[in-house]
Amino acid sequence: MIRHFHPAIAAILLGCAGPGATAGIEHYQGSLAELELPFSEAVIVGDLVFLSGQIGNRPGTLELAEGGIEGETRQMMANIGATLDALGLDFSNIVKCTVMLDEMAEWGAFNAIYREYFTAPYPARSALGADGLALGARVEMECIAAR
Repeated sequence: MIRHFHPAIAAILLGCAGPGATAGIEHYQGSLAELELPFSEAVIVGDLVFLSGQIGNRPGTLELAEGGIEGETRQMMANIGATLDALGLDFSNIVKCTVMLDEMAEWGAFNAIYREYFTAPYPARSALGADGLALGARVEMECIAAR
């Protein structure tokens, strides 16, 4: 069976070794640049935008928003929205999310806020319980968007 992949995915699958292997790959730092953390907020490969996991920290700081899961989720979504906006995108461009919750019992509260940002047809999504998120966060989400 022959499978066809988006050129960016094919490049990743094939390893892109050799000179020019990173040609066409862009990195976006955003509000985290001043914190000198060892990752990019987003990496753009062709028409795909890979957003690093975001938590509910206040922009440019390592301080979590107040208000428990609701406050952190709203701030996390605002952080994701700011990155998307800086890249000329919005939540409708997101095709895949991976959600990490410190307490799966907070799933319902998270989902209620998530639905404020996404409408059907929803992005593909995975979710898992994760103990020990950065800064003691209750929620983290990483996304893939298509331009």
